[in-house]
Amino acid sequence: MLIRHATPIDAPQIHAVTSAAFGRVEEADLIEALVDCGHVSLSLVACDLAGEVCGHVLFSAVDAPGVQGAVLGLAPIAVAPEAQGRGLGSALIQAALRELKVGGIAALVVLGNPAYYRRFGFVPASQYGLTCAYDVPAEYFLALELAPGALAGGNGVVQYAPEFSSL
Repeated sequence: MLIRHATPIDAPQIHAVTSAAFGRVEEADLIEALVDCGHVSLSLVACDLAGEVCGHVLFSAVDAPGVQGAVLGLAPIAVAPEAQGRGLGSALIQAALRELKVGGIAALVVLGNPAYYRRFGFVPASQYGLTCAYDVPAEYFLALELAPGALAGGNGVVQYAPEFSSL
């Protein structure tokens, strides 16, 4: 398996993998909209030995009130159904975390399964005074400091790029 930056030529495979993983096209269309509007901060793909995309993770900027430094939202992440259960999603996230820390990103947020994202160090964002703009249970909105103390001043509703409103 190879993890690398996504390129424009990967777009059809990213769309196919994301649609298959979610069982619908909305998340795949979201990726295209974020790319088209220039709102992608990091996009990584995992490729099999034949060079086919079998996983993808995307990060985009969010507005996190009171937080010092750049904050990104992890969404979406997808692994082709036939490649799930092999640690591919974890490998994508770990590769992204390494790159984002070196790149000076202060913190991350994600709306997702707490049991899954805790393994990477995410905790409820409410611990930092942050809430999600969407009507979701608080325990599913998580945050991770990449720079120590970056989330200490958090105090409000985290806003995602407008393209997320289509979900």
